[in-house]
Amino acid sequence: MDNNSFTVLPMTQRFSLEPGKTYEGKVSVINPADASADFAYRVSVTPYGVTDENYTADLVSITNRTQIVDWITIKEPTGTVKPNETKDVEFTITVPKDAPGGGQYATIAVSSDNTTGSDGAVAIDNIFELASLIYGHVDGEIVHEGEIIENNVPGFVLSTPITLSALISNNGNVHEDATFVIAVSNVFTGEVILPTEENSGRYSELIMPESTRAVTREVSGLPGLGMVRIKQTIYYQGDVSEVVKDVFICPIWFMVLVGVTLAAIVATIVAIIKKHKKAKTIEKA
Repeated sequence: MDNNSFTVLPMTQRFSLEPGKTYEGKVSVINPADASADFAYRVSVTPYGVTDENYTADLVSITNRTQIVDWITIKEPTGTVKPNETKDVEFTITVPKDAPGGGQYATIAVSSDNTTGSDGAVAIDNIFELASLIYGHVDGEIVHEGEIIENNVPGFVLSTPITLSALISNNGNVHEDATFVIAVSNVFTGEVILPTEENSGRYSELIMPESTRAVTREVSGLPGLGMVRIKQTIYYQGDVSEVVKDVFICPIWFMVLVGVTLAAIVATIVAIIKKHKKAKTIEKA
């Protein structure tokens, strides 16, 4: 089967912007070594926002936070890239002198271009579009306001990995980073399960302005049965939220085994009682 796929890097870019100044940036379009042909692409700029707590992307709505779309100019919006090669697409951000302070958001979107395939390049049908997200921070009047609404660690689970969750709001006018630190140990032995050499247990999530984000994280590498102590600490806008819980991991098969064992014990006790009563009845007779 022909391999028609491509990659766009970087996935995200952050710019600190000053009104009245111009900035340079680029995205790289990569055609893999095992591609079946040259790849014809088209680059465009779209607004970027989110629509719900799960951060479903909104690439259509024009808001006060997507004005940067009009500030970005793509130098060469169409082109082709050969297999096992990379093409850098440059762009400029020209910030108006009256640009409002706070966050500005857009995507540099790369899609297959059906209009430029006459030279042997192909338009990729199975992947329509990939994008590099642009997070702009414009100097000016900046409002930092938000809170950690929820920090959740379950107390009982049927299987692993275990999912931790949080709910974080940002009522300000610029994106903020929330930092999560997860530590896991065995309740009975004290053995540290997380962090490990490969996993520090620390990660960050970006919270968009004027939004609330539901954040989830799976913790793997845990025993299939037993108790672990999990601590999730969240650092956000100067606030700290820490939750520590002893989590009982009890798979369904173990619950069934316990149920069957208890039923057998009860049945044995009942049988003994009945046998004892029958013996007394015979003695009296």
